[in-house]
Amino acid sequence: MRLSTKGRYGVKAMFDLALHYGEGPVSLSHISARQDISLSYLEQLFGSLRKEGLITSSRGAQGGYELKKPPDQITVGAVLNILEGTLAPVACVSKGHSQHCAKSGECVTRRVWESIHQSVTDVVEGITLQDMVKDHLNLQPIKSPSEGASS
Repeated sequence: MRLSTKGRYGVKAMFDLALHYGEGPVSLSHISARQDISLSYLEQLFGSLRKEGLITSSRGAQGGYELKKPPDQITVGAVLNILEGTLAPVACVSKGHSQHCAKSGECVTRRVWESIHQSVTDVVEGITLQDMVKDHLNLQPIKSPSEGASS
């Protein structure tokens, strides 16, 4: 399974909103610069995310985008499902797929695809935007008191 740029960039952009959660609206131009994503591409992604209720927008000089819910209530899976659609490796195991192939009852590989799909779903639904923020903050170098002092 391979994610498209929609999914990868969408998660990066939503992480940026989570990182600035509670600070007010964030402009797309700031997200674009910080995450190195084209502004026009962000506009497309944010249209879908806003339509599906993950973010809100406000207009004006101080306008921009904000998460509609706290970062600990939005999973990576929610973002990916909006932007990528199903994360199933094959169509026959995707949610809502009502038609099985003629050999589905005897298909040994179907169990493999179901296991892959369940594993991926468990991972992406188990990671929130807040988890990503925590990971980011833990990656930041910690300056010792002596680093700021001059000798």
